[in-house]
Amino acid sequence: MTISRTEFLRLLPAAVGVEPFAWDSLDPSVLVSQSERPRWRIRLAPLPPIHLGPVALERLRVELGLEGYPPGPAAAFVDRFMSHFQRGGG
Repeated sequence: MTISRTEFLRLLPAAVGVEPFAWDSLDPSVLVSQSERPRWRIRLAPLPPIHLGPVALERLRVELGLEGYPPGPAAAFVDRFMSHFQRGGG
């Protein structure tokens, strides 16, 4: 994603709904949902910025993992997640 870590974390609560989450105590690059089941995990890793002339755009590798979601709710979760990070271009 072409997004800063700060902006990703600002948008994340709306993307995952009201479910609480926290950083994984064993891996500080992973966010985990705090519910028992179903659960999600998001791994964030910085990527080199994209340079467009004098502008540098921050990027993150975002890996989303779902555990215990039936196919329908899993698809709905991914659709909701992705819709909160979509941006229009001009």
